[in-house]
Amino acid sequence: LLKDDGTIGSASSTSAVTIAATGIVTFADDIIIKDTGTIGSSSAPTAISIAANGLVNLATADATVNGAIINTVGKQTMWLPANAMRPQKTSGCAQLTEVDSGANSGPDLQVLDFDASAEEFAQFGIAMPKSWDGGNITYKAYWIGNASTDAVIWGVGVKALGDGEDINVAFGTPVTVTDNSQGSTTEINVSAESGNVACSGVEDDILYFQVKRDADDGSDTMADDARLVGIKFFYTTTASNDA
Repeated sequence: LLKDDGTIGSASSTSAVTIAATGIVTFADDIIIKDTGTIGSSSAPTAISIAANGLVNLATADATVNGAIINTVGKQTMWLPANAMRPQKTSGCAQLTEVDSGANSGPDLQVLDFDASAEEFAQFGIAMPKSWDGGNITYKAYWIGNASTDAVIWGVGVKALGDGEDINVAFGTPVTVTDNSQGSTTEINVSAESGNVACSGVEDDILYFQVKRDADDGSDTMADDARLVGIKFFYTTTASNDA
């Protein structure tokens, strides 16, 4: 035990470490640990590790600063509602229409209707954040069906275009996901997450998306229009900001 405000030091620096009455420890100079050294508690001795190059790693998920969880790189989401899309000029879906929620005065939905008998398309574009890794994306479709429990197949293809690139190019191969109507014309359906949609983009690219209903596929069995509410897509970041 040291007295309150006691010090520990060396012959040349007698107060290198000071311990206050409250137990707070003050170091008079730099603190240096060995390469790949760790800092932790008795239950988590490697909670913080410092590599030889100075890179600090926090071993615990959802680490916080002043009680707020630190935003980390990795999988992110972006929501695109139907009213941010447009029918494709050729073989386009129906124009944007509004769905009244009914007697309970709930939310009115703006949707794009896709035919049951032929492939129809919508498009939208997004200038991706600099923190995006330029890799593949995945998505979920949000939509409204009819009173059946039949299947609808949604598909998304992407083309990345940047400075000086020609727009007269085909979209990438669409990746599809199948979802079933839930037997209600006012119930939101959310598909499973799709497989990887190829992008191959770089910084400052615009991602152009083509959304379709794959009505020509025999597994798409719902007889009426499928009403697209929006697309939520997932992408990966490799930087914590866009500086």
